[in-house]
Amino acid sequence: MHYSILKYNLIYTSHTIFATILKMGMEKLQMVDLKSQYKKIKDDINIAMQEVLDNASYINGPQVGLFAQELATYLDVKHVIPCANGTDSLQIAMMALGLKPGDEIITPSYTYFATVEVIALLGLTPVFCEVDPKTFCIDASKIESLITPNTKAIVPVHLYGQTADMESILAIAEKHTLFVIEDNAQAIGGYYTFSDGTKKANGTMGNVGSTSFFPSKNLGCYGDGGALFTNDSDLAVRMKMVANHGQKSKYVHEIVGCNSRLDTLQAAVLRVKLQYLDSYCEARRSVADYYDKAFANNPSITTPFCSPSSYHVYHQYTIQLHDVDRDAVQKELAIRGIPTTIYYPIPAHRQAMIESLHLGETVLETTDWLTARVLSLPIHTEMNEEQLSFISTQLIEIIENLKQK
Repeated sequence: MHYSILKYNLIYTSHTIFATILKMGMEKLQMVDLKSQYKKIKDDINIAMQEVLDNASYINGPQVGLFAQELATYLDVKHVIPCANGTDSLQIAMMALGLKPGDEIITPSYTYFATVEVIALLGLTPVFCEVDPKTFCIDASKIESLITPNTKAIVPVHLYGQTADMESILAIAEKHTLFVIEDNAQAIGGYYTFSDGTKKANGTMGNVGSTSFFPSKNLGCYGDGGALFTNDSDLAVRMKMVANHGQKSKYVHEIVGCNSRLDTLQAAVLRVKLQYLDSYCEARRSVADYYDKAFANNPSITTPFCSPSSYHVYHQYTIQLHDVDRDAVQKELAIRGIPTTIYYPIPAHRQAMIESLHLGETVLETTDWLTARVLSLPIHTEMNEEQLSFISTQLIEIIENLKQK
């Protein structure tokens, strides 16, 4: 097709789609609609933030401690230590566990880079493990072959809202005396069911769990924020010290630490939103259920697998595309006003920073295969059936059109 004709057709299609959206009275589609979510709890949020402003307790105000207590109760864990962000939470955990340069940490490459970044930052050595192609989480069956005398910890990532195979991971860790640090930045509100029927909240099964309260998370604040979870009281004390300049009491610095605090304003927001977390997770699961049914019979789309052991909370709804150009699909969706994201286009083991560590060749065929095929669709707590119908029908139409070319 001649370029000018193609350009005209794309513009015409784009205008037609946007006209349809306007006619239907639909809001502009977004990956996450935080504005609409805020409107529903606006009064509670404003009251909570005004209380902080009135008291001027901006650092370590009472809301921080109250939020930690309330989240600990929600998760059924002994200790919650708030901090400044999710990346800090991972760093604090590794520092508090006494990990030293040269120690090897087994973790997936298929994750947001922060998981691996803090390993390298502390002079530790990342050892990349393959992921399960269905769950996107670390493949527990591949972990033991990576363990050496230098291995000190496993960092499973509960990716996209699904829990990793924690029963297997914990058994391996116990067998080899390894720490387990759960990266729970994307799966708070979810839980894992063990073979004996026991249920545990994500982030509470290993030695320590970490999370992020980035605004788009299932439990997100209006800025940066993070937290650590543990049932080990001694470790809790040490993590608090690390997060507070290495001090247990003011001006007495016993260990190397950092400065990582959750702002009181953000704690106030999180106290309100914690009350809605279960309903937020259910809303996301409803969106996922709609997509699952819409794409069930399409051979070009693999919908997210949900492990029977995992209560999936769908921080992302990530499909795999087959026999069709993923990037072409994404571009056409954008033309039609449908945002999508690729989480993650470049796995950690292929990042330039990791290559500079000279770790040797890392072969992760499943990870590479997934990064070339995954596409995350809009999913959030405020989506309605009209939006979901539009997104799903447009995606199916685009795939069929591209396959016919």
